[in-house]
Amino acid sequence: MNRRVAICGGGIFRPDLWHGENAEEGVAIAYKGLLKQCPNLRADDIDGLVMSYFSDHLNQQLCMGWIIQDYLGLHAKPGYRVESGGATSLDALINAYYLIQSGFYDVILIPGWEYMCEVDVASTNEMIASAADTDWDFPVGGYYNAYYASLEVRHMQLYGETCEDLGRIAVKNHNNSTHIPWSQWLSQHGPEPITLEDYWKSRMVSWPYRVLNNAVMSEGACCILMAAEEKVKKFTDTPMWITGVGIGTDSMRPGDRTANFVYEGFKDEAAIYPDFVKSIKTPYPEMANFASLHIAAKRAYAQAGITNPMKEVDLMELFTPYDGVELCLYEDTGLCGRGEGKNVVREGTAEYGGECPVNLSGGLTATGHPVGATSLYYTTFLHWQLTGKVKDFCGPDGLQVDDAKRAVITGHGGTGCQGAVVVYEGD
Repeated sequence: MNRRVAICGGGIFRPDLWHGENAEEGVAIAYKGLLKQCPNLRADDIDGLVMSYFSDHLNQQLCMGWIIQDYLGLHAKPGYRVESGGATSLDALINAYYLIQSGFYDVILIPGWEYMCEVDVASTNEMIASAADTDWDFPVGGYYNAYYASLEVRHMQLYGETCEDLGRIAVKNHNNSTHIPWSQWLSQHGPEPITLEDYWKSRMVSWPYRVLNNAVMSEGACCILMAAEEKVKKFTDTPMWITGVGIGTDSMRPGDRTANFVYEGFKDEAAIYPDFVKSIKTPYPEMANFASLHIAAKRAYAQAGITNPMKEVDLMELFTPYDGVELCLYEDTGLCGRGEGKNVVREGTAEYGGECPVNLSGGLTATGHPVGATSLYYTTFLHWQLTGKVKDFCGPDGLQVDDAKRAVITGHGGTGCQGAVVVYEGD
């Protein structure tokens, strides 16, 4: 069966440090926000739920989804949880898409949440790190700050971006986030823009990454309603359609990517390798790029009929827990060639007003990253963009892209161990 599937709306419980409300209250607040956008939605309309949350440890509760369904008054509905690290929330959306495509369901609610502040930061980092290989990497200090720093250092060595390039991305995203009323950065620091000087003053975490390059710890929730085409008009006059979906995977241990024979057939990508270093056994993806996202993008673009992303995509929301990932994903999602991400930064291509703005929401390092809700937040933001409603939800200073028709979102778990790309289009 091939059915058109749409995002009908999204409700948000803002990401922040500890709020006071518990997780089920946060999800209920997000659900109320969704009901304001889809006032005709009734419990009987919902065929099932796909619940999105990453860690049992953070909530200190197994089977949290049962509590959420009960709290929303939807416990008689079919429901199950999706979990795949940082990819959790986008994978939940993709699961809902395939369930609707199957014909067994017409309308699905996705509640997503994460409460990362109920334990201390060190414990949260340890719990997140348990999504790495706990036999080999984790026991020797395998935390994600170090993983991602290592990946970025290798990309810098091979292709020549600098710490200033990472600073420019940080400044762009933090300043974008000041235009988002539910931004965590705005809540904690106010609306004043930052500069590169502010970036250089921020604390070093793991070279080359400073505090402003790293994803924030967040509590938050989001609820999204998805429906098959024949049901959409009951809920909204401004749907956002899913026109391309791609998923890819890669080795869990980043070091294994220097001998990544599954991707040995990627001859064109492997050929783009600097001649001043000794070529490794399989020079693509190496440790410097994200093959899972690259192949996911190819699959999503093929379904959506995209051949030139820079020309055919109006904006992107990239899943970037560290700013070097954004630079690499410019390459892996086809905005530029491998090794050319630094040029996208330096030429302002990804800035508001650039040829393809990226992370106008502020993204994970500024606006918020409660894992189970993260990609649902930024899907909601893209829904506002493609329906021309950014200023309705963000105020007169909202960063609306004029005449935006098509957007791309990515999500990934681990260090790109699982990646997904989804293409959205407005009516």
